[in-house]
Amino acid sequence: MIEIDHLTKRYGSHTAVSDLCLTVEPGQIYGFLGPNGAGKSTTMNIMTGCLAATEGTVRIDGHDIFDEPAQAKALIGYLPEQPPLYLDMTPLEYLGFVAQVKGVGREARKRQLSRAMEVTQIEGVKDRLIKNLSKGYKQRVGIAQALLGDPKVVILDEPTVGLDPIQIIEIRDLIRELGKEHTVILSSHILSEVRAVCQRIMIISRGKLVASDTPDNLEKLFAGTATLELTVKGSEEQARAVLGALPGVSSLTCRPGEEEGRTAISLETDPPADLSEAAFHACVGAGLPILRMDMRRASLEDVFLELTAADQPELSSREEEPLDEPEDEEDEES
Repeated sequence: MIEIDHLTKRYGSHTAVSDLCLTVEPGQIYGFLGPNGAGKSTTMNIMTGCLAATEGTVRIDGHDIFDEPAQAKALIGYLPEQPPLYLDMTPLEYLGFVAQVKGVGREARKRQLSRAMEVTQIEGVKDRLIKNLSKGYKQRVGIAQALLGDPKVVILDEPTVGLDPIQIIEIRDLIRELGKEHTVILSSHILSEVRAVCQRIMIISRGKLVASDTPDNLEKLFAGTATLELTVKGSEEQARAVLGALPGVSSLTCRPGEEEGRTAISLETDPPADLSEAAFHACVGAGLPILRMDMRRASLEDVFLELTAADQPELSSREEEPLDEPEDEEDEES
């Protein structure tokens, strides 16, 4: 669906995107991750035809975004981090205007407007001024405009920024629904959100793609060691004697439990292995009751931090790419 080949973007002496190559397959929800200044916003602006590249190509369903901009842009719906809303219009007026700008014909316009408002659940506020809507409804209106023109690809840049927990859950559910009919690219700093919504994840660091896989595969790939946490009813000596003999244990630490007569144990294995069943049978055989057991592996946060560690000096010096800097919030009361 999207092919990015050797894409580079320079701002003077600063390289925001460096020889980036990636492929987005149709029918999936992609998470696009990276620290501030890593090149995410620059890449998305080039993908959507809003920004020229220094080198490289971007093809949307076979159409080059630079050589065939009209055909390529018609396949994309884009929600920037700051939704491009006209606050003195109603959602119905605004979406009608956007549909005209996108070249949606009169006959198709009514149908697309109705569908976009239904999918984003804004029918109830379609006749209110946008400036009087909550942040959540403004985001919904922004997503609705991205759906006009019936695009194959929907790109969402930080769609849940500034929303309350209920609004975040609603927008996540909406993104899942969009993924049933569109290829979705979601940029977010909320890793739990990406983990919950996306089927594949692309991580960019210093303008280069450093990982592209499913969340589960990334976590397994960077697991390193697996840690089994237990609390047993018994002494530290008993716990060490029973659990220290398990095959594959590389490290065993014990500490007093929260209550007297209990011991908390951490078992690490290398290579990663799930010892929960073996630990259960060993404790049962030794008459050592297990009160709690948890298996802990590398999380998406761990993977992200490991892959983008090289970006930390750049962030501390505040040398961020121009298009990743947040804009001032709109004055909603004006």
